[in-house]
Amino acid sequence: MANSLFRKKSIDRIIREHEEGGSDGHGGQMHKVLSVRDLTFMGVAAVIGAGIFSTIGSAAYDGGPGVIFLFIITAITCGFTALCYAEFASRVPVSGSAYTYSYVTFGEVIAWILGWALILEYSIGNIVVAISWSSYFNNILHNVFGVDLPPYLATGYETAKHAWHDAIANNQPTAGLVYETAPKIMGIPFIINLPAFIIVVLITMLAYIGIKESKSTANFMVGLKIAVLIFIAIIGFWFIFSEGTTDNWTPFLPNGMSGVLKGVSAVFFAYIGFDAISTTAEECADPQRDMPRGMIYSLVLCTIIYVVTTLVITGMVNYKEFSGVTDPLAFVFDKINMSKVGTFISISAVVAATSVMLVFQIGQPRIWMSMSRDGLLPKSFGKIHPKYQTPWFATLMTGLLVGIPVLFVDDKLMTDLTSIGTLFAFVLVCGGVLILPRMEKKSGKFTLPYINGKFIIPVLVAGFLLLSGDRVSSAIANISTEGYQEILFLLFVIGSILIAIFSFLRNYSLIPVLGMLCCLYLMIEIPAKSWIVFFVWMGLGLAFYFLYGYRKSKLARK
Repeated sequence: MANSLFRKKSIDRIIREHEEGGSDGHGGQMHKVLSVRDLTFMGVAAVIGAGIFSTIGSAAYDGGPGVIFLFIITAITCGFTALCYAEFASRVPVSGSAYTYSYVTFGEVIAWILGWALILEYSIGNIVVAISWSSYFNNILHNVFGVDLPPYLATGYETAKHAWHDAIANNQPTAGLVYETAPKIMGIPFIINLPAFIIVVLITMLAYIGIKESKSTANFMVGLKIAVLIFIAIIGFWFIFSEGTTDNWTPFLPNGMSGVLKGVSAVFFAYIGFDAISTTAEECADPQRDMPRGMIYSLVLCTIIYVVTTLVITGMVNYKEFSGVTDPLAFVFDKINMSKVGTFISISAVVAATSVMLVFQIGQPRIWMSMSRDGLLPKSFGKIHPKYQTPWFATLMTGLLVGIPVLFVDDKLMTDLTSIGTLFAFVLVCGGVLILPRMEKKSGKFTLPYINGKFIIPVLVAGFLLLSGDRVSSAIANISTEGYQEILFLLFVIGSILIAIFSFLRNYSLIPVLGMLCCLYLMIEIPAKSWIVFFVWMGLGLAFYFLYGYRKSKLARK
């Protein structure tokens, strides 16, 4: 049984099935309309969204101006991973992203686990973005049109319930809270986030109609976002240097690197999505050349934008004032009495979040389409619409998976789950590259440069252990009383030592190993309670695989 669980698909077979139209009557080819510019814009559309307009504030509060180091660290981590994605995209130019790549390298059960984890990145991630979109949209309704939706129609049920419980725990009045003022049905408060649900429906309709229409819409929104952020940078730096507020950059690291690292989940959430480019391989004119370029270009551009924007907001307003701020870019301009600029930024945030949702709603169905072609999901998920040439059923299911929960869930847990699922996928993609055979560089085709990590990786791991000696000693000495977070840290230490040993023995390539180590470290900084939910989610996925996918797999039939 172990062999059948890890049965693999060859690259030649995947490409052959793709050239034959997906096999088993899934509906033929898709529109090949995406260029390297479109792919770059798609990456920017996915990355520059809710993160820069919302979570950047909480990260700045914890780390001060020095949080730019966390953006750079995260960008380097994503850069290592992007190079590994680019290697796979060059060799396996079909839809499916990390799921397809794992099927080639690790085998079926790992591919299924990864495909299931990617639901956390795309669908669950979109829940967070839709909630952020709703918050900015309600601000626009109030500030521009003077319209206020009833609170019970603009708040998630779980969010309202948590606020009510917190008020009781802190002995605060609850009379005016949404959880008590909302109309009740059979004694249960009727509280839904209606704007978030409506935007999910509209985005799903656009993704259903076609990639060409989605591409044009995404490109327009990206152009607008970049123009707005350039405007913010110009105004911001002018204010900082003309008003002499550069003192806000001192101290640069008010809480040290530990304060900077508190924002790991928020900052990493801001970066996820660049890998969505790899899900559109079958709609790319020249995937082996353009997809690697699109990933790298978008990542570099987004990092510059994040660093510049962080310096602007922490220079205009002291980092201490970002506590609890969910709209930091609008907040800083309101603080300097430029409220009209703040309103304009809120409108831009709505556009930014819309573009993120569009890219994610495009990515998830194409992963399901690939899983369906392999027999791991019902055939309906792989069917291509005869007119629009999109995976129509999978697109509708994605809309339901995002649209229904967004009515009532709270976004805090969703952010952590999204980050764990994404980092998990990144670790497997980087590890998968180590298994691929080396190939000679070919003209017009990306090849990951090989740098022997035989000595470099052990030295880097030894240096890390030396710098973290106090934490390691404390965790070992108090292992029976330490929390789950320190146990996760010890597991990372053990894992990094094993990776260093294998790198020395097998001459592993440096870039994918660094990608694995960086992603693993970011994972252990995510709260342990989110890991429990993650493992429950993985358990449900494995149950579905053994009840359906294991028996229905095309590899099982052959």
